Amino acid sequence: MQIVTTHILSRATAGHWLRNCLIGALIGGLAGCAAPVPKLTQPVQAQWQHAVASDPAKPTDLHGWWHAFGDAELDVLVDRALADNLDVAQAVQRLRATRALHDRAHARYLPSLVARTDDVIDPDASASYEVIGFDASWEFGLFGRAEGTRRESQGALDASVADLRSAQVTLVAEVVRDWIELRTAQQQEQLLSHISDTRQHQWQLLQTRERLQLIAPSAVDQAQATFAQSAAALATPRQAINASAQQLAILLGQNHPDPAWLQPGRQPELGAWQIDSTPADLLRTRPEIARAEADVLQAAGELALTHADMFPSIGLGGSIDWATDINNDHKHPTTPNAIDSLGPVLNIPLFDWGTRLAATHAKGYELQASVLAYRQAVLQGVADVETALGSLQQQQQREQHSMIAWQALQHGDQAVQTRIGLHLSSPLDLAESQLAVDQAAIDLADARAGHSLAYVALFKALGGAPLPADAAAEKSSTTSSVASPSSASASDKAQR
Repeated sequence: MQIVTTHILSRATAGHWLRNCLIGALIGGLAGCAAPVPKLTQPVQAQWQHAVASDPAKPTDLHGWWHAFGDAELDVLVDRALADNLDVAQAVQRLRATRALHDRAHARYLPSLVARTDDVIDPDASASYEVIGFDASWEFGLFGRAEGTRRESQGALDASVADLRSAQVTLVAEVVRDWIELRTAQQQEQLLSHISDTRQHQWQLLQTRERLQLIAPSAVDQAQATFAQSAAALATPRQAINASAQQLAILLGQNHPDPAWLQPGRQPELGAWQIDSTPADLLRTRPEIARAEADVLQAAGELALTHADMFPSIGLGGSIDWATDINNDHKHPTTPNAIDSLGPVLNIPLFDWGTRLAATHAKGYELQASVLAYRQAVLQGVADVETALGSLQQQQQREQHSMIAWQALQHGDQAVQTRIGLHLSSPLDLAESQLAVDQAAIDLADARAGHSLAYVALFKALGGAPLPADAAAEKSSTTSSVASPSSASASDKAQR
């Protein structure tokens, strides 16, 4: 239960009451202002535990990390996805909606004026009045109400920004991952097709030997079975090609893959890279941490509002009403046709104060939970990066060893070809040598893809994605403003 009171004052005493009311409200508002937002401090180590570079190189830009692959087609795909992806577009619209509300969040504590008209019929049904009036109100936002509203609105806006950033980070990582898997599957399909052809040729050679009664029929049957198995293995990469192409189409917001994607191309190969970030940098780059921080600010705003609800809501109210009798026989009105009022408006909680206190306690616990969630987000972010760094290190070593094995088998294959040219070996020896080389090439392609995908996982954990348009423009403007006159003139000459 609550009591709402409005004092109707004469113009002579309105100023005196208004002054006293404002002074009392100011003192009470200062005494009951919003509590400070909890400090979000989370200790993290100074450096990463695992290696942070593949080769000595210039630090990789967090906002363009996929350029390390040196793949022009991939660069175009990322740009197209950022422009056309539907998940990002939805996040943009949600951000615009939140920003529209945020821009007017303070309007609750500004004076408002409402005009109204009404038809009032007298109870004895002998007269009817036309009423025209204005109602004005102004809530002061004391006891932390205005600050709570500001925190809640800013927290919602920050959360929407973090959600958009998260959608962009995830999108870039998914596009790069699907492109790597597509090109890897295409290369594996080519190698498996070559293996199948070699198995078929091997089978045919054994059939000739069987006709010459040089081998048993069981050896031919075994060769036929091996050939059939190699042909059946082609289904796996072809299925992966179709799935990756379809997923890329979804990420780019189109209903079918581009035909150019289905043409075999070079497998993306990771070049030299290096990161110079520290665990503390995650606090500003990882969207999940920014989202958790926004949730803390929003929870602090909700707590401030429930705390303010335990105190009176103080404001000013006023109204002016004009009425005229539209259905009588009096030529001149016998009563005043205007009524005005002005005075403080007090909304005082009484019997439901305990419920409001319980709501304040509940919001306090929710605020503590959001702080713990923030700390969890920081720990999870550091763990994800450390896991990705460890995996990247292992995948790099796997690729190096696979490369050594493939090169050694290639060297052996060349020796076999030399022996065949000297008629010291049979064509079956060459087939076995080529099969070993092709299988090693498949293992190398798989290891190279694993290395690349671990690199993708690392920069996704770091929160890598292009800068927003406004931030990129600001960064470009700052860079150009500090450029030397000579470089600026050189740029002008280049443009001319």
